[in-house]
Amino acid sequence: MEVITMQTEAYQNLVSKIDEINTRLTQKEKQPKEQWLDNKEFMDLLKISKRTAQYYRDNGLISFSQVGSKIYYKLSDIEELMKKHYNKSFATKK
Repeated sequence: MEVITMQTEAYQNLVSKIDEINTRLTQKEKQPKEQWLDNKEFMDLLKISKRTAQYYRDNGLISFSQVGSKIYYKLSDIEELMKKHYNKSFATKK
């Protein structure tokens, strides 16, 4: 068996980094896998009206879940909606 020696400061730095990694992994496990927004949060985020949100749902522009009268959207679906309607700038060359 080999014995490895190191300075106390180097050892403490190593332990500190390991603790930091463990903390990050633990926090990731606690975070929900998917974030959901209710209809008001969705409308506030996109700065749209209730009718526009309904139009998006009715025309299949965004997926949603409905529990009773409450409507929810996945944040990833909202991001996908924005990506689908993304227009690159078209600067003219001089």
